[in-house]
Amino acid sequence: MLNWDEYNKEETQVAPAIKNTVPEVPKHVEPVAQPEPVAEASPATIEAGSRAEAARKAMETFDASEGVKELDEMHNGRVQVDDKAMINCKADLNQLVPFKYDWAWQKYLDGSANHWMPQEVNMTADIALWKSEDGLTDDERTIVKRNLGFFSTADSLVANNLVLALYRLVTNPECRQYILRQSLEEAIHTHAYQYCIESLGMDEGEIFNMYREIPSVAKKAAWGLKYTQQISDPTFQTGTTETDKQLLRNLIAFYCVLEGIFFYCGFTQILSMGRRNKMTGTAEQFQYILRDESMHVNFGIDVINQIKIENPHLWDEEMKSEAAQMILEGTELEIQYARDTMPRGVLGMNASMMEEYLQFIANRRLTQIGLDEEFKGATNPFPWMSEIMDLRKEKNFFETRVIEYQTGGALNWE
Repeated sequence: MLNWDEYNKEETQVAPAIKNTVPEVPKHVEPVAQPEPVAEASPATIEAGSRAEAARKAMETFDASEGVKELDEMHNGRVQVDDKAMINCKADLNQLVPFKYDWAWQKYLDGSANHWMPQEVNMTADIALWKSEDGLTDDERTIVKRNLGFFSTADSLVANNLVLALYRLVTNPECRQYILRQSLEEAIHTHAYQYCIESLGMDEGEIFNMYREIPSVAKKAAWGLKYTQQISDPTFQTGTTETDKQLLRNLIAFYCVLEGIFFYCGFTQILSMGRRNKMTGTAEQFQYILRDESMHVNFGIDVINQIKIENPHLWDEEMKSEAAQMILEGTELEIQYARDTMPRGVLGMNASMMEEYLQFIANRRLTQIGLDEEFKGATNPFPWMSEIMDLRKEKNFFETRVIEYQTGGALNWE
């Protein structure tokens, strides 16, 4: 095979030989007449009856007035701030400004400033530890596999809910802008789990099908799915008390429970492992994901509370009771998951400590949407989790590299 230098060299050698073989034209021979140059086709010379000509004629006679009239009837012209609403809004969703919910736009900016990719994290130490026969205990290996199995499915479920339901049904453009950003982040999270699974050489069929085969994982996935089936139907529309409540149930299920409770046992387990200098690359991935998920929860709670303010008739005693029941059901499922993944004490924690932590988190979720605490006196047995969540710009918690969490903006943690 020739390299580029050889190619150029050969070309320069051949060229003179070709030139020398061209015979001179005898003087008595009339030169051959050259054809007239053909002018390039211009728009004016395109053949009549061609597709381009048909398109031109169609646009010459195109009447935009009907479409503009329909848009005006649907959206009533230019948008004023007071025209905007979280759900059932008739204002033009394509008009991003003026903002009504500045917090939604700020969360979009903060999320964009915190962009990261899984390949940025060095997994070398994790690979060596995972392949070592005595590097991790069986209980620690179970924790890693269970959490990668659950989260690889959970973030896909969240993304499906965002794309197939919430983006269509939330009728505010700045909130939609954040939902688009969150959708990207969910894709990055799923990528991160896949990157960990592939790096560690795990059985991908086992991990990705865990939500079908492990009861404590399957229950959590199935619980979330029941709240998205109806509103994911393309024909589902809000606008009645019952359908508006159905959307509200979905928001509570996904933001307060799926992302607000179901993630906390697993994240605490993996981050505790990182604190002990084990699986530091995986822990670093989870640290970035936790930062994103915390903002998702805060955004969702703001949306829920704004819907309550704008539609107080939805937040009746029946709905309050149902919302509390949902959060408590989610807490119970996560406690069962903790018992399944920690049958014995491991990583400085046990199932009883995790149960109190989850009760502490449940109290917070209840009060964030205006409900009373359920578990009086529950405290946080893992204060270092709050420290991790409060990190902004610093040396990475797991000592793997120096990072800067943000390129701009500032985060407000719950």
